[in-house]
Amino acid sequence: MCAAATLAAAVPGAVPPQTGAVAAGDAGDGWRPLFDGRTTAGWRGFRQRTMPDGWQAVDGALTRVGQAGDIVTVEEFGDFELTLEWNISPDGNSGVFYRVTEDDDVMWHTAPEYQIIDNAYTREPLKPVQLTGANYDLDPPRRDATKPVGSWNRTRLVVRGAHVEHWLNGEKVVEYELWSPDWERRVRASKFKDFPNYARARRGRIGLQDHGDRVAFRNIRIRS
Repeated sequence: MCAAATLAAAVPGAVPPQTGAVAAGDAGDGWRPLFDGRTTAGWRGFRQRTMPDGWQAVDGALTRVGQAGDIVTVEEFGDFELTLEWNISPDGNSGVFYRVTEDDDVMWHTAPEYQIIDNAYTREPLKPVQLTGANYDLDPPRRDATKPVGSWNRTRLVVRGAHVEHWLNGEKVVEYELWSPDWERRVRASKFKDFPNYARARRGRIGLQDHGDRVAFRNIRIRS
């Protein structure tokens, strides 16, 4: 294991420092890239066969540059650990979804979301369950661990069976158990109450949301 990989393993939530391809030693730890830093290979539009032109590889980051729609990985995952860095524009809004299925024409109707937003959002007042790092509309982050808008933030998403952890810049900000009585209660009180297939899948794709704003993702890696 290389020194960088050792440091990442020792510090919870750390993202090993490389862009695109797997760094030396990482393959042995099970990490592999979901984005090569140069092309959009491995991704496509949600419920589409190809990648929309509004998502492009720009300066080593998978970037929403124009009207496009949500995108998903070609591969599906059940249990996994995902790490990535993201950078959002002022007043921007996006999100990372997991276990995405394509049985519905809207991604958020069926997939849980790690919320990404400018916490100083001015288009409407934000509830705690809408802040960055939240399990969107269900569990608020324990605190605001974001860096200033325009900075690169680090996300880590751990999904093991029903257990899910949201990490932001090295801090665990949300932890929950899917399908637990507490989770079911929160769903019934949320915008998802009218979507019976919300978060029921045990396996699915990783999704990135196009909410109409510029957002960039880099160092997107997974191990499962």
